[in-house]
Amino acid sequence: MSHQTLHVDVSRHAHDVGFVRPPMAKRKAATTPSGRATRDTEAYRELEWLFPGPLVLPGDGLAIDSKEPPQSLRSWIGEKMRNPVTQRRKTIYIVPPPLIPADSAFSAAVSSWTVPHKRLAKRSDAACNPPDPKHVRQYLEAFYHPLPVKFLPGDVRFVPWTDDEPVEPNAKKGPKAPPQIRYLGLQIGDGVTRITTRRCPDEVYARQFSLNDLLDAAIAALPADAYALVMLTHHDLYEDDDDDFCCGRAYGSSRVSVVSAARYHPVLDDSVGIDREHMWPFSHCKAYVEQLCREGENEPEAVPRNSKRQRTAPYPGPDTLGPVTTEKQQQQAMADVIHAALAAPDPQASPAGLWLSRVARTVAHELGHCFCLAHCSYYACVMQGTGGIAEDLRQPPYLCLVCLAKLTRAMRDVAREVDETQWLTERYTALARFCETWEQVGLFAGYRCWLERRIQALRAAASTAEAGR
Repeated sequence: MSHQTLHVDVSRHAHDVGFVRPPMAKRKAATTPSGRATRDTEAYRELEWLFPGPLVLPGDGLAIDSKEPPQSLRSWIGEKMRNPVTQRRKTIYIVPPPLIPADSAFSAAVSSWTVPHKRLAKRSDAACNPPDPKHVRQYLEAFYHPLPVKFLPGDVRFVPWTDDEPVEPNAKKGPKAPPQIRYLGLQIGDGVTRITTRRCPDEVYARQFSLNDLLDAAIAALPADAYALVMLTHHDLYEDDDDDFCCGRAYGSSRVSVVSAARYHPVLDDSVGIDREHMWPFSHCKAYVEQLCREGENEPEAVPRNSKRQRTAPYPGPDTLGPVTTEKQQQQAMADVIHAALAAPDPQASPAGLWLSRVARTVAHELGHCFCLAHCSYYACVMQGTGGIAEDLRQPPYLCLVCLAKLTRAMRDVAREVDETQWLTERYTALARFCETWEQVGLFAGYRCWLERRIQALRAAASTAEAGR
């Protein structure tokens, strides 16, 4: 597909499952502390060209739960579970992937659990290295500018769990094969938390770790000066017995989160149906959106059983960008984002960068929950919920106008003297610098262009306001 026409509103599938996007006046009001906004929406309409609506395609999170209420800035301010950022408690801590002791049967087994099944190892990107925690830290320093981002001091490692450890037979290799490790210990500093493991139901990896056990370890390790903590792991995770896997989760009120890089491995793309030609920003390709809607119509199970099909009113039709060569300034900005991403090399040329782009976006999302940001349904946004890996990779890396208003308010708690436009410009500039170092990756190339267009718009608005005084 050529991505020649962009789709910037919800798909027609949203209408089928009963999802109703808040109208523009309510979207604008959602960015204000009072929950009210002026009726003049023309300038806001132009601004929204860089903030398309959520696509709501078959199987997407908002298609499965179309009635999830949106969280406005006003409701965020009134949230009782929200933890304020303070001068004493403002640091974001990263727990890097735990070390695995070398030269033992235990280390060989635990290390092997980070390697996808051998049937998936034929691709050329099978051997790429997982994201370096240093690069994740650099991304978070820009995304949550100006909060300090640090690695948790002290040793973090997996160790054998020896207290009457129950084992389970290795059914795949016969009764004489070594038993599987049911429990292991996660040592953080002087403390050790028991981590439950299980066989991976879909056999993509050999074993998975209990997400809830890791979150318990994260809570125990939270430093006194931490605003939030995120634990990274290369191992696959599960949350409950019914899960195939889980990529991450946050206990927002406890200010901790865990993110696994395992399912974002590029080698898994074919097995889960990832269309690399339509990852963000190409996910807003009109032809692609319409294709998925048609496919969803032929698959009744893609529509939730408890959804109400509203077919009595005609679908009003999507807002589309038209040819990406359009001369209109705001429309051209999103077209430029597409062109910038198209200029990046094929994803196959930088699988490690591709992997980093996925993990960095999810880490930013889970930490957003620690700031009490709920899942977003106003726009396509990094804070959207997701129905699976494919939707995850269609979502943008940026905060939408509503979620950005919440983060801005949180940051002003520790930097009241900073002008809002100045802070936004500094934050976008820091992110653009990071993206520049990874411009060989389509997402980062497109994101850098998006950020530059936002900086231009902010500066133009500031100049207009200054001239009007």
